[in-house]
Amino acid sequence: MSAEDQEGATAAEVVEIVGKTGMHGEAMQVKCRILSGGNQGRIITRNVLGPVREGDVLQLRETAREADAIGGQ
Repeated sequence: MSAEDQEGATAAEVVEIVGKTGMHGEAMQVKCRILSGGNQGRIITRNVLGPVREGDVLQLRETAREADAIGGQ
C-alpha cells in the first residue's frame, strides 16, 4: 500500500496527543508527521474523532490546514 491512495488522501503518523477538544471533549487534538507528498516530514496539528493513540497512521484529505490550539492560544 502506498502512502498516497487513489482518493488523494495522504498518510500521517500520530507523534503526540495534545488533549481533548470540542464542546464535550469528543475529539482529540494530535500532532502528526506527514509521510509523503510536498509537505513530507512536516508536523501539523489536527483534530481527530474516535479512538487514537501515538503511532497510529491517519489518512488526511488535505495537509495544508491546521487545527487551532486548545484554549485559542
